[in-house]
Amino acid sequence: MSVNVNRYKCGYCGACVGVCPEGALELVETWIEVDKNCTGCGICAKICPVGALVVVR
Repeated sequence: MSVNVNRYKCGYCGACVGVCPEGALELVETWIEVDKNCTGCGICAKICPVGALVVVR
């Protein structure tokens, strides 16, 4: 499992980066990168204020 970021919806607020227990998200310039440590737990998707993150199974 992993997380996809909808770059059209994402406001790059960084809220998801701070809640990821695996440290798998990083705010890079104007996008969010998801690295291989992502377990797909979905915490980031739940906290995203604009619904830009989706867990992919």
